Amino acid sequence: MNFHEKAQIMDPQRMRRAIVRIALEIVEKNKGIDDLVLVGIQRRGVNLARSIAQAIEKNEGAAPPMGTLDITFYRDDLSTLGPVPKVGKTDIGFDINGKTVILVDDVLYTGRTVRAALDELMDFGRARRIELAVLIDRGHRELPIRPDFVGKNVPTSRKEVIKVMVEEIDGREGVVVGEIVEE
Repeated sequence: MNFHEKAQIMDPQRMRRAIVRIALEIVEKNKGIDDLVLVGIQRRGVNLARSIAQAIEKNEGAAPPMGTLDITFYRDDLSTLGPVPKVGKTDIGFDINGKTVILVDDVLYTGRTVRAALDELMDFGRARRIELAVLIDRGHRELPIRPDFVGKNVPTSRKEVIKVMVEEIDGREGVVVGEIVEE
């Protein structure tokens, strides 16, 4: 199966502007960065959380602590991932008790990834509040989850795929929409 790109939704410049806007909205809504932490969902959510932290630091002079979350073993479809699912790293080296946690992911679709992330995050303590930041909200929710901060809403069909690309993983930045085609 191959990915057939149909259209570019965000070029690198638009992607950076959306990240800066999300960072500014997070700081404004939370009246600063006191008791604020960022947690990126593996894989691309981690890169986006890092970019948000950098944008916050540029504007506020300091960045909130940042952690990473791998939700593989918290997924409700673990049995469909094959015999050896790829597991990333969870690294939350700070106390989340009483903090506002900004959970960061690249694309919000059904809500199941966020549900798994919330389940895992609860194992680390009791946050005062958890807010969700996503670069792309494509709709089609299966669970009652909505983002607090959105880079762009992109209506899609269920057959379409949104692909967020980050320099560190993909060698380029941007967001495209396409389809998976069988060869």
